[in-house]
Amino acid sequence: MADTKVKRRKVGRRAKRLPKGPNGGIELLLIQSVVDLGQQGDVVEVKPGFANNYLLPQGLATIANDHHKRMVEKHRERLLEIEKARLADLRQFAEAIARQSVTIEANANDEGHLYGSVGASEIVAALKSQNFNLGSGQVHLEGPLKEVGLYTVKLRITSEIDADLKVWVVPSVAEEGNDEDQGAAEN
Repeated sequence: MADTKVKRRKVGRRAKRLPKGPNGGIELLLIQSVVDLGQQGDVVEVKPGFANNYLLPQGLATIANDHHKRMVEKHRERLLEIEKARLADLRQFAEAIARQSVTIEANANDEGHLYGSVGASEIVAALKSQNFNLGSGQVHLEGPLKEVGLYTVKLRITSEIDADLKVWVVPSVAEEGNDEDQGAAEN
């Protein structure tokens, strides 16, 4: 009896086909917000390469089916509640900052012109001394402050919340005190 070997072809697993959108792209549900694409829970249509090489492997999106839409909707409701509470806290923070004023001492001549300038970093340092933590990127100046006086500075707490801060720029008293000390030492 002759052995006849039958060649069996391996049947590989085919990758699941991703659902096509109306424009021919891949239709996905965003698990997380993606810049320039959409917010969490949005159904978006992207090119197959973007879906297969970035969104799906990074866990930023999933297939847009009814089950996933329901899950994201439940999760989105919880996130909205958390976001509302966070925004309320930030509004209170902005109101607290708006009630404050900071005083910054700088070297100035007799006419009130500063030898240097007061910028965002000095304003942030003055706020930190009053236990308000902001970054210098949140301080929006129209230009550096170069004269003694009162200024209203715009602070961007978040993209939706702004606050106005009163900034007093005053001449340094250390120089005047040193001049008086020198005069007393000469006598």
